[in-house]
Amino acid sequence: MDQIPIQEYQGAKMLPRKPLVFFVLLCVTTIGVFSRASWILTVYQDSFFPQNGSVCACNKCLMEYDQWLSERTKESPEPFLSPTNNISEDTFNWWKRIQYDRRNFAFYNKIVDKVFQIFPTKVNFTRSSPDLCRTCAVVGNSGNLNGSHYGPLIDFHDIVIRINRAPTKGFERDVGNKTTYHVMYPHSYRNLDNTTHLLFFPFKIYDLQWLIRFFTQRYVRVVKLDKIIVMILSPAFMKYVHQVWLKQKGRYPSTGFITLVLSLHMCDEVSVFGFGADKNGNWNHYYEPLRNKRLRTGQHPGKLEYQFIVKLHEQQKINFFRGW
Repeated sequence: MDQIPIQEYQGAKMLPRKPLVFFVLLCVTTIGVFSRASWILTVYQDSFFPQNGSVCACNKCLMEYDQWLSERTKESPEPFLSPTNNISEDTFNWWKRIQYDRRNFAFYNKIVDKVFQIFPTKVNFTRSSPDLCRTCAVVGNSGNLNGSHYGPLIDFHDIVIRINRAPTKGFERDVGNKTTYHVMYPHSYRNLDNTTHLLFFPFKIYDLQWLIRFFTQRYVRVVKLDKIIVMILSPAFMKYVHQVWLKQKGRYPSTGFITLVLSLHMCDEVSVFGFGADKNGNWNHYYEPLRNKRLRTGQHPGKLEYQFIVKLHEQQKINFFRGW
């Protein structure tokens, strides 16, 4: 595969608005998208139907019509769990296969009810607007970040999303030090500062139980619960990524790929760093020495996920920086 050219990042927030003609075309071609994804109408109603004919203020906005992308995004459920957005029993049964848990749908619902008795139910991200350009950096943990010097570029984005352990101290030159959202589940949890919001990915009922115990028995001693921003990914969104994007390849999607697809719904312009193998084909983390050159992506369809990242880059929907 030829090396992907690194595009110059455009970070201006206030850019010229597009002509009204584009707005008319956008409305005509995306009627089907909105009819199939009602949550988009709720969350992005103003931004997708702006009076000035622009989806956002970026040079090129993610949600500008593209048939290949719209065929996938129109199937998306609302990404986050809330008291008014739970999952169906059918989705629960799909999710249950990940965890090998015999507990039933009724038990799951009891746990979810407890979760939302504890945490505020607000979803904390800025809506799209014709006057804003929400630039996002999705930062994976690949060893291809070592020596990349991407740190300042990553921190230049409005929103920086990091995944799992993702230490920054001592690696600032290559990965930056800014974090807006941190994606985690229990086994990858690390303490967050008070400027970082938690994107919690539950892969099993136990993860939701852990969330309750951790924040009521430990974390509450440090910070008031009404000040905590915890956004819990819906298992329905995991299922959507697995079935619509990956066509059910692999047992379930990787945390990194789910995060990338999620960013397409949260941002107007997305740059991706730290995904894929290094230049020698090794799948390793930037913060760990390479111990096993045979390490691969486990139960995740890593090769297919990488191909989608490349395709999104080639279609100019994201900027992909692969470090070499």
